Amino acid sequence: MLILLDIDGVMVPANSWKKPEILEDGFPGFSPKAIKALQKIFEKTSADVVLTTSHKSKYSPDEWKNIFKKRGIDIKKISRLPENTTHLSRKQEIIDWFKNNDKINLNFVIIDDDKTLNSLPDFLKNKLVQTSGSVGLTGDLADKAIKILTKREYEFV
Repeated sequence: MLILLDIDGVMVPANSWKKPEILEDGFPGFSPKAIKALQKIFEKTSADVVLTTSHKSKYSPDEWKNIFKKRGIDIKKISRLPENTTHLSRKQEIIDWFKNNDKINLNFVIIDDDKTLNSLPDFLKNKLVQTSGSVGLTGDLADKAIKILTKREYEFV
């Protein structure tokens, strides 16, 4: 199982009136509500994370593990989309990643606040949990992500 995870607008709500707290590792703190919601997803699914955030290339996977761990989230396996050197849209980055990695048959969910993802092809859009950028990941959205991750594509009655 995979979670394609954005950070800004998901783990770090984007509020123009409130500057996020920067922790000692140089990265913003996560919303307590988002931390609790992501932990809930991990407890129910043991999913791995693929970072889609625009910050993904600023840190190595091990550094990302530490960033999450310092915020109370233990991730077993974390990877990231390739560096976006050609300035693709998030939508195109995700589409290209699936084309190049043949991961379509895995159970996955995309958690992101990017509204352009509404125009993803259906097989990807159906796996999208879209957050409000000013609120971030919530318990209800975590439940939706869990349902997507644990749904059996083919069930016999």
